[in-house]
Amino acid sequence: MERLEPSELARLLRDAAGGDEGTALDDDNLDTSFLDLGYDSLALLQVTGVVERDHDVLLDEDALADAQTPRQYLDLVNAALAARTAA
Repeated sequence: MERLEPSELARLLRDAAGGDEGTALDDDNLDTSFLDLGYDSLALLQVTGVVERDHDVLLDEDALADAQTPRQYLDLVNAALAARTAA
């Protein structure tokens, strides 16, 4: 089954926000808010566009608005990927 991994999300966020290579997502910060990690809503919007395009999935906009941490975002994306695979 296809999944979006924390390392891929970190890379996408760095690309979208122009961050440095040192920002990693791991168990220590998956539950930290995107804002506290230095990523704004524009970076998340750009990442979402890339995820939808590259993984051929449409994400629920209301659920995306509620995803305030990397873990919540990954859970949302991976649930959509799993549902697409099951269909």
